[in-house]
Amino acid sequence: MKVIHLIGGGDTGGAKTHLLSLLSGLNRQIHADLVSFREGDFAEDARALGIPTTVMAGNNIPKVKRQLLRMIRQNKYDVIHCHGSRANMMGALLRPHVDIPVVSTIHSDYKLDYMGRTLGGLVYGNINAIALRHMDYRVGVSDAMVDLLISRGFPAESFYAIYNGLDFNVPEITEDRLDYLRSLGANVDEDSIVVGIAARLDPVKDIPTLLRGFAKAAKTSDKLRLVIAGDGSEKEKLEALAKELGIADRTCFAGWISGGMERFFHAIDINTLTSLSETFPYVLTEGARYHKATIASCVGGIPKLIDHGISGMLFPAGDADALGSCIAELAADRERIQILGDALHAKASQRFSLQSTIDTQLHIYGEVIRRYHRRIRKKDGVVICGAYGRGNAGDDAILEAIIGEMRSIDQDIPITVLSRNPLETRQTLRVNAIHTFSFFKWLAAMRRSKLYINGGGNLIQDVTSNRSLWYYLFNIISAKRSGCTVQMYGCGIGPLLRENHWGLVARVLNRHVDTITLREPDSLEQLRRIGVTAPHIELTADPALTLPMAEESQIDSAFLSAGIPLKGRYMAISLRNWEGFEEKAPLFRALAEHVYRTHAVTPVFVSVEKTHDPHAAALAAEGLSCPHYFINGADRIQTIIGILSRMEAVVSMRLHSLIFAAGQGTPLVGIVYDPKVSSFLRYIGENGYAELATLTEGELIRLTDEALARYGDKERQLAAVRRLRAIEHRNVELAEELLQ
Repeated sequence: MKVIHLIGGGDTGGAKTHLLSLLSGLNRQIHADLVSFREGDFAEDARALGIPTTVMAGNNIPKVKRQLLRMIRQNKYDVIHCHGSRANMMGALLRPHVDIPVVSTIHSDYKLDYMGRTLGGLVYGNINAIALRHMDYRVGVSDAMVDLLISRGFPAESFYAIYNGLDFNVPEITEDRLDYLRSLGANVDEDSIVVGIAARLDPVKDIPTLLRGFAKAAKTSDKLRLVIAGDGSEKEKLEALAKELGIADRTCFAGWISGGMERFFHAIDINTLTSLSETFPYVLTEGARYHKATIASCVGGIPKLIDHGISGMLFPAGDADALGSCIAELAADRERIQILGDALHAKASQRFSLQSTIDTQLHIYGEVIRRYHRRIRKKDGVVICGAYGRGNAGDDAILEAIIGEMRSIDQDIPITVLSRNPLETRQTLRVNAIHTFSFFKWLAAMRRSKLYINGGGNLIQDVTSNRSLWYYLFNIISAKRSGCTVQMYGCGIGPLLRENHWGLVARVLNRHVDTITLREPDSLEQLRRIGVTAPHIELTADPALTLPMAEESQIDSAFLSAGIPLKGRYMAISLRNWEGFEEKAPLFRALAEHVYRTHAVTPVFVSVEKTHDPHAAALAAEGLSCPHYFINGADRIQTIIGILSRMEAVVSMRLHSLIFAAGQGTPLVGIVYDPKVSSFLRYIGENGYAELATLTEGELIRLTDEALARYGDKERQLAAVRRLRAIEHRNVELAEELLQ
């Protein structure tokens, strides 16, 4: 593989470090050339590292374009890779004249690159924004940067994420840290707890918040000191602010530090970053190399590295009070400083090494080359339709599982999802998404695609509304008439309360559906009852059963963020604000009191749907006297699964809380507001459920006591779930047959 990298050549900081270290590593495995558009430190450092470097200087853009085209054709590169505004402009100009993919790595938010420089932003910022629209593929330095650009209308399916990596094999530093800090001008002694930041003194780094937060923490400890390594246009204002806050004698403005930052990170105790915007900053991984506890604003890709309370501390950007509380908390516990620093080093060295970054980049190159040359296919890909984009973790879990299974068939398959919140779907799953009711857009997507999936859940039902049923039937008809094969995927059927709907559903499914896979036996019986016989029908399982739980550190962080101690015994209660729930809410309050008083188990109200479920939880917990907690929708489905795995029992109205918990062997109690809840439990051999309409306090307590007694004996339930996971794979096999 041969790749040509283009860059302006005046870059410093993280972008420079990223590209030079990346190219050095890539050239050990592929051929990677660098073209810089100016002579200077960047080009000299690249040559010193052995990177093949060409300088094409000057402002004659047509001439440089001709030189680049000649070089590209002579060397037969496979990819053009651009970095920065000038390189992006040249890449956009070259793209119509080459038959290879043009890729740009976006190192920072182009709208903030020229913050405080109005003219530069108007000219270079706008050129860069336009050029980025003309790339084939884009690489964001963090998932958060990708999300930001998708929110600005860039196509989700053209994005990849990469994280800055470092070599964690660092030399030991024996220099006395106090001598070094004093050489910078810091007023320190043996007892000092030194808070440090390495950043340019620029508005986007928000150093005023650091000073205000430090001033608050300094009132709680006279041992605290602050060292700011960096320089910039804001320095005089910041020095004045430090005096105003009364911390000038504890604050050292060290300026730019020459000769590398290793000595700085070795000398400080707590590493901080207060930026308003970031991608994935090197200063955090550089601090992690030296086991430094870190406090950072919760922006960009930073939460990918730091699990709050586990491998560092996060605070909302601009919140000086929250930052001050974090600093004060660590200043009062030196042992915790060391624990957080060691945890951060362990995670960063495993996940964000230089080799990991190189491997990711090579994977991206391979995929963009395949996808670029695949574009000639006339009919390709999958359209997935369901109750998506409504904030319901259960439906979103189905979608995530189906997308994962489609990519297991074909890793490059184009996927379009019909969603009520297409932006959120694009950002979360990196697929094309269009609004549920954008008729002409989804009709066009069907005409381009080979397979239409009516995806998961009980979509063919008339309980919630007649319009919902008619919508999904109309989509099935439209997909078939657009030339798609049609699969109803791991779904439920019913309830169908109106008999006149039976004939309508039977006619549509018999005429327009190729394959139906069902998640439980009751749905199979429903299809037989209404006369659906033409499609191929199989009993499989819910796709959400295949999803794994999050890593332990992420689950720990979710507990701590909700204020839940890690060491404790807990039971989850997952509720839905359904008809008749309000009069039953006191039963769950009584249950929470019972499990705490009788079993010493603390209730945790876990909301699966973020909009309405928290209200149901609050209603049930109203007046509760025992300790209790709320988790109102975790950011990731895998985190919810992990949370439920730590419960001694799960009492749930929500089907997917039961599915997630069942997959982890957690004992279950189902509260049946819809037959799908009892159908699933019977399917896995569980009979611990009761009807919401007839539920009594005694019955609820009895079922929960029985579930808690089963805690520790997970094998029978897990065996049933393993069987379902095995047959769930038939969903994938049948989809693959339809695609072929």
